[in-house]
Amino acid sequence: MDYLLTEEQVMIRDIARQIAQEKIKPVAAKYDAEGIFPWDIVKILAASDLCGIYIEEKYGGTGGGAMELVLATEELSKACGGISLAFAATALGTFPIILFGTDEQKQKYLPDIAKGKKLAAFGLTEAGAGSDAGAIATTAEKKGDYYVLNGTKQWITNGGEAEVYTVVASTNRSKGARGAAAFIVEKGTKGFEFGKKEDKMGIRASATRELVFTDCKIPKENLLGKEGMGFIVAMKTFDQSRPGVAAQAVGIAQGALDLTVEYMKERKQFGKSISSFQGLQFMLADMATQIEASRALIYACARMIDSGNSKVGKDSAMAKLFASDMAMRVTTDCVQLFGGYGYMRDYPIEKYMRDAKITQIYEGTNQIQRGIIANHLIKETAAK
Repeated sequence: MDYLLTEEQVMIRDIARQIAQEKIKPVAAKYDAEGIFPWDIVKILAASDLCGIYIEEKYGGTGGGAMELVLATEELSKACGGISLAFAATALGTFPIILFGTDEQKQKYLPDIAKGKKLAAFGLTEAGAGSDAGAIATTAEKKGDYYVLNGTKQWITNGGEAEVYTVVASTNRSKGARGAAAFIVEKGTKGFEFGKKEDKMGIRASATRELVFTDCKIPKENLLGKEGMGFIVAMKTFDQSRPGVAAQAVGIAQGALDLTVEYMKERKQFGKSISSFQGLQFMLADMATQIEASRALIYACARMIDSGNSKVGKDSAMAKLFASDMAMRVTTDCVQLFGGYGYMRDYPIEKYMRDAKITQIYEGTNQIQRGIIANHLIKETAAK
């Protein structure tokens, strides 16, 4: 399908595709098995000017937006959903600064991120505050010219590897979600340490760690927006970032389907290629259609974000929900079409199924996405 991409968008897509096929695909299995963080790939992305495609030119980026981000994320994820996260999760950690940062904050942090010199991460989730983001227990107490952070964030993508963290903490726990605030915290700040690296089912080339704050002093200038805006910062960030998760899901699904079609053309049963069996052809047709439908939804949502439309919460939730559920269905069917080989680590297809699962969980479970969509529908109906 022709999505009428600009010349620059086609170039970004093609560069990401080349890196995925030539640099990521050959190492994906090794990095997955050994849990290697892809710093070598990050350097390649930086040298190719992909790290700043969603950042304004005056802050060192190339001036693109959500559309450019989803194009690159999709292509990188076709080769490895885990490796692509070093890039995509940095965008998640950067969006709070883009959306709510002062010019001084943007000048300080965005250029290094845009050039790939530094990665970013987003710290919201805690042991007791996953879907219930308003239940965060990490605190930020103002003392003179500083805020003092105490608490632990859990399951943070790029944790320990990133140099810049946007963290949500409570300045007034009695106010619940309305008492939260967002801060920029730099790696190496005294009182800021990292917990264990998680041993995950999928996306194993991506680092996932705890963020531990113990009397961690950060300058008051590192506050994003105002006190009480932390929950708004988080929700507006997810509105921007969820199409990226959806693009990751589409990339994983497309990569799995591509492998499956090639395998089916080579695999012989009953004296002929299994790709000639009509029942299996129908499975391929359904998978390809579901992937394309997801891609169309994501691209439409990304263009809506880039148009400046702030009312994208429902659309972002739909894109993430639809694409991630699709990715799980498609990769499961791809494993089925590989038969017994699909269950073996000797073949790459099982990794796609493991990587797909997380897209239904992080940045808001799909049950949460359905709630968001339903709430928007009810409000829209009430407004008529």
